[in-house]
Amino acid sequence: MLAIATFVAALWPSLASAVLPIEHWKTAAGARVYFVHAPSIPMLDISIGLDAGGRYDPVGKEGLASMTNAMLAKGAGDLDESAMAERFAMVGAEHGGGAGDDRASVTLRTLSSPAELETAVSTLQLMLTRPSFPQTVLKREKERAVQGLREAQAKPGNIARRAFNQALYGAHPYGRDSTPASVEAVGREDLVAFWRDNYTASRAVVAMIGAITREQAAQIAERLTANLPAGSAPPAVPEVARIEQGREQRIEHPSTQSHILIGLPAIAWGDPDQFALLVGNYVLGGGGFVSRLYDEVREKRGLAYSVYSYFSPSLQPGPFTIGLQTAREQTGTALQVVRDTLERFLTAGPTDQELAAAKANLVGGFALRIDSNRKILDYLSLIGFYGLPLDYLDRWPERVSAVTMQQVQEAFKRHVRPQALSTIVVGDGKAPGK
Repeated sequence: MLAIATFVAALWPSLASAVLPIEHWKTAAGARVYFVHAPSIPMLDISIGLDAGGRYDPVGKEGLASMTNAMLAKGAGDLDESAMAERFAMVGAEHGGGAGDDRASVTLRTLSSPAELETAVSTLQLMLTRPSFPQTVLKREKERAVQGLREAQAKPGNIARRAFNQALYGAHPYGRDSTPASVEAVGREDLVAFWRDNYTASRAVVAMIGAITREQAAQIAERLTANLPAGSAPPAVPEVARIEQGREQRIEHPSTQSHILIGLPAIAWGDPDQFALLVGNYVLGGGGFVSRLYDEVREKRGLAYSVYSYFSPSLQPGPFTIGLQTAREQTGTALQVVRDTLERFLTAGPTDQELAAAKANLVGGFALRIDSNRKILDYLSLIGFYGLPLDYLDRWPERVSAVTMQQVQEAFKRHVRPQALSTIVVGDGKAPGK
């Protein structure tokens, strides 16, 4: 890790220099590969990102993508879950993964010494290409998931998040969350079919960083993807609908605090306004203690412990979100302060001083975004899956620095339309005046 930080620091004086020498190619089966040679420590980090996210969950079986991904490590080939876990543990390797709305992933961290590397990669290969999805383990995992969902159903933060997703996305897959009933409806045959249809090489991105050669990386990528299922064309996913008129929804809850979320579908990866929105949002609510929302809501009025805003890009427009918690009796006041602060920002934008400080802080903190192999791996996966340019990281500080006041104002006007914002309040269920 130290060598990576030193490498970045050495290049920092010239933003035009390549921050990370990313090598890119395709495997024989069509998987895209992104590799960074980092020889300073004897480790290898691998991430296989797949176009197998929750947006492909059938209606009534929400949670299928996540369950399929979780079950990959529960048995493969002639190994049960204990034997698989033991094979990883005996060489000190760590594996993980998960599934979001857009993509699923499987990750591995292992020593790069030959014996340990071979055991870890061969076990990962087996997990990806020959999962057994044992019925008894599936029953156990479903029971755990259902129990967790039932417990979460009573929590105000979770209630707010689900209502927020529904308000922004409706029947679109981004708006559908798993429920106890939808998880219980998932059967082993559903897992097999989902894996067979979606865990394909042509829809895979293999990202690697570590102490191996380009030739070794190519061999590993071929091994991991050559025997993946042939799959099928992904089902069509509807476009995210543009919201013209938002709504406010109040949900009564005995919590002493109201949980508030405000937002709308806003931005997809690759949008040309991404950096203007990043810089502007740092001023509005993404800069922590130095943001406008924090100053107005917390510092001046003590209405919330924390308040924040962020853009979350996805394949289709992901949400712009403002979030906070406030005492029930202060719900109306806090909402008004947030709305007034946002309106002033949309009208006038940041000040010259705020814009300069935001860019300086973002650029100054850039090295921390890539100061470990795992962080770099995340960016490699992101670049590969969302089709971002190979120089995305190289040009990140440059593009932040180039953002102008006009760009921030115009970008926010395009993506944050006040009339289209939806508001979810869980806690104080009474609408104003009632």
